[in-house]
Amino acid sequence: MALDYNVTEDKIKRVIIDTDAACEADDPFAIAHALMSKKLEVKAILATHFGWRGSADRSYDEIMTILDAMDLDVPVFMGEPVRLAELDEHSLSPASQFIIEEAMREEKKPLFVLCQGAITNVATAIRKCPEITKKMTVVWIGGFDPDLCVRGAYEFNCANDVDAANFVMSSGVEFWQIPNNVYGTMHIGLAEIQRRIAPCGKIGKHLFENMTAYNESECAGWTAGESWSLGDSPAVGVVLEPNCGSYYYREAPIYEPDTFCRSESGSGRPMIRIYRSINSRFIIEDFIAKLEILYGDKG
Repeated sequence: MALDYNVTEDKIKRVIIDTDAACEADDPFAIAHALMSKKLEVKAILATHFGWRGSADRSYDEIMTILDAMDLDVPVFMGEPVRLAELDEHSLSPASQFIIEEAMREEKKPLFVLCQGAITNVATAIRKCPEITKKMTVVWIGGFDPDLCVRGAYEFNCANDVDAANFVMSSGVEFWQIPNNVYGTMHIGLAEIQRRIAPCGKIGKHLFENMTAYNESECAGWTAGESWSLGDSPAVGVVLEPNCGSYYYREAPIYEPDTFCRSESGSGRPMIRIYRSINSRFIIEDFIAKLEILYGDKG
């Protein structure tokens, strides 16, 4: 089957997905959602590290597994192997180079970079070519809402490259942040994934089995046990429908090494968009509906 509707050319967005796909189990859902959406013209998927050398390679392998399961061919590029502070100032991975090339291309469709992890690749791209800040929007799953941040809290994506997060938010690029109190509301039960997602072809089977394997692993001590938060999927949702959640604008905060963020109100720092809520029903149901239509008869 196919999606029996069209999206007019003026509404289509170019998308680069920047993902630590093998870090845990929610990234693959967001990647699949973007790839199935007619409004999103996915130009490439970038493999992102998740804090240690070799992790970007694992992300790359997971991206290739997803594309194989969906029978799709999309360019995939390796990202920076480690955090910004550990890189040579001239470092530029294939992923970062692609961000520059796509941003500088003459194209009417606006460009969105969906960052589902450490934001190192975007940081090195901007460091090399600051002109791209005027040519794209960065959507980041990570960090805290400055009004809700407390000492002792810890946010994983930000922690994997605090310097990169501060650098990108300070650059003046159009920046949409989906903080942890918001992306953490994307709840779905494992039983629903088994009933509605697992039967949808090779990709549905992979999403379910990858999720349950992680949920039963030693790495999943922080999870609830029988449910999950599809925390990376709001990056896709807000490009499909920017008003699928409430948001406000404020001056970009500064993150400290422990990921505590300091509000810099009145400092003249760039204004960023911070989401305060997200419509999880819209995002999850849109994903499942597309999966059922496109892959439901391929079990």
